Amino acid sequence: MSEQTLEKNADMANTVKCSNCSANLKFKPGTKSLVCEYCQTKNEISSTPTEVIENDYHTFLKSNSGKVQEQQITVCKCTNCGASTTLPQNVTASACPYCDTPLVVQNASTCSIVKPKYLLAFHIDRNAAKEKFISWVGGLWFAPNKLKDYAAHSAEKLNGVYMPYWTYDSDTTTGYTGMRGDHYYVTESYRDANGKTQTRQVRHTRWSSASGTVRKDFDDVLICASHSLPTKLTHELEPWDLHELVEHDDRYLAGFLTESYQINIEQGFESAKEIMLDGIRVEVRRDIGGDEQQIISLNADYNNITFKHILLPLWISAYKYADKTYRFTVNARSGEVQGERPWSAWKIFFLVATIIAVIATVIIVAQKN
Repeated sequence: MSEQTLEKNADMANTVKCSNCSANLKFKPGTKSLVCEYCQTKNEISSTPTEVIENDYHTFLKSNSGKVQEQQITVCKCTNCGASTTLPQNVTASACPYCDTPLVVQNASTCSIVKPKYLLAFHIDRNAAKEKFISWVGGLWFAPNKLKDYAAHSAEKLNGVYMPYWTYDSDTTTGYTGMRGDHYYVTESYRDANGKTQTRQVRHTRWSSASGTVRKDFDDVLICASHSLPTKLTHELEPWDLHELVEHDDRYLAGFLTESYQINIEQGFESAKEIMLDGIRVEVRRDIGGDEQQIISLNADYNNITFKHILLPLWISAYKYADKTYRFTVNARSGEVQGERPWSAWKIFFLVATIIAVIATVIIVAQKN
């Protein structure tokens, strides 16, 4: 994709007008202002400290809105991968940032969603993201030889996308039952290969019942509110510097695409509970003590639940290799690169064949000696 096409895609993304000449502005990653390329007017973005306010989960569910702002948006769903991309006004066509499939306004729908309250602005620009991706591809083992060429071409099609996330806080109290295993050793006699009597220490485990209650508080459990990227991929892009969150401001979005959430608040909390349970299990095992632990039952209560809706910045692109689409992403804050990759069957075959040949040679030499 050419630079001209990239500029066109940026123009079709979120737009903000210059305060002086009304030209379309684009946010430059790593800055806190938008400089108009036509009249050079600096359009400042407020840099006052952000006080992050959480929303009460149960209050929101009861009122269906609480104190959280809602907004009407136009969402275009990709017919290939299912991603839901927010389109700005007057846009009639674009391309899916996840699989490069053309998006048309006929597939768009208008809906009411919870408006994001905070975001992390883009810190790494397209060129830096491109270099990190190409470097990542160069370090892949057993990748097809032509992949580097494909990667360099695909890196030109990087799209800046704000991905929707939920964060959840909760105090938890969990009752449990389980078993505690304590190791002990017994001296046993045995005969070795020469028929001589030898002794050895054999480990055994003494099990006893255990039960109790543990408490653990969770802060900012992060859940990606989109199905557009695999969960494993989004987890591998962490951690995020959430302490740097700023209030949502359209000027940060200028020139970038924004995806709307596909996972609602309740669905997101169910996923958050699974993550919390992993942490609770660690606490339960610590409470049981001993050398081994078995957890039989858990009964977790979640209290003081709060949430917020935020946007996090990613550079995203897709490339096709051997008629299959692979996606890659770059965390636009830390530069962490993650993605899907093809494997070279021939390289793996030759490696295995070489290992087998070396082992066979060693065995033959050993037999001759």
